[in-house]
Amino acid sequence: MITPKILGLLGLLAALAIARVNASPNDAQILKFENVNLDGNGYAFYYETSDGISRQETAQLKHAGTAEEAIAVQGSVKWVGPDGVHYKLNYLADENGFQPEGEHLPRQETSGML
Repeated sequence: MITPKILGLLGLLAALAIARVNASPNDAQILKFENVNLDGNGYAFYYETSDGISRQETAQLKHAGTAEEAIAVQGSVKWVGPDGVHYKLNYLADENGFQPEGEHLPRQETSGML
């Protein structure tokens, strides 16, 4: 049996769901944030927002003190697009350039021909 208390709770949940759908991206709140400095040799961070975005990234200093000194960065970002699809982008940026990967990205076809 549905009591007035349960009906009220269902109404509140429906109102919250509608408010969430109609929320402006400008109204997003930071739900979680972590940031770590890795002793001057890199960093790591993570954040999550109320509009469904999350991102994590780590960086590490490579070849410190040499002519090849560089930072290698890897991470991922997740979001819900305006089309309602959940997207995830993984990436690596190092001496070989920016290397993104994601189901939504076009893939370079390789053939067995030279």
